[in-house]
Amino acid sequence: MNKQKINELNKKSRYTIDDLREITKLLRAPDGCPWDRVQTHKSIRRDLIEETYEVAEAIDRDSSEMMCEELGDLLLQVVFHADLASDEGRFNLDDVADGICKKLILRHPHIFADVSADTTEQVLTNWDKIKKVEKNQKSDREVLDAVSHALPSLMRAEKLAGKSVKLGIDSEPEAAFAELAGRLDNLSEPSEEAGRVIGELLYKTAALAKRLGVDSEKALADECDRVVLKAKD
Repeated sequence: MNKQKINELNKKSRYTIDDLREITKLLRAPDGCPWDRVQTHKSIRRDLIEETYEVAEAIDRDSSEMMCEELGDLLLQVVFHADLASDEGRFNLDDVADGICKKLILRHPHIFADVSADTTEQVLTNWDKIKKVEKNQKSDREVLDAVSHALPSLMRAEKLAGKSVKLGIDSEPEAAFAELAGRLDNLSEPSEEAGRVIGELLYKTAALAKRLGVDSEKALADECDRVVLKAKD
């Protein structure tokens, strides 16, 4: 174990991201922490998701102290995954930074090139066009399939609905509600058809939320909170 490095770190009163990288390496060293050194990308996948949601909670609470702490936890996940990948000879944290910097420069030609974009809508339109070329997406299916399958289903549905409208392949969601409600009336017990109808109804609800500028995930979370508040103490 690198006692000199440990002593140097112990004496510090303030740390930087380089110190975080060094601490991560010490924890994952062969003579480091028994827990840290046996972790894999898959074993800490859930931790990455949980830390992301805790950052979201800090944002919802508008707590600077909580946000700073939770962003630190999330940053550790990024550094940890990059260090794992570095040991595997795949990439390192500098490669991660290099990739995102190049992506930001490429997708902001109105800043780093001579493309004009004076509104948010123009920026997003350019972003979608550049992303489609960058990802070599040639069909509508490829564009839709690029939306992460790991997203919560309601959030994924909202993103798919937004892209479907841009592609001109989705109808107005309101028109589907009456037809879906009629199909539900004929269902009285669990079945494959019931699951399909409920799925369609949830998707159309997310699509309507997207069109109205409502965050469907937050809207459902707020309703859950209201249900809890209505319950008796």
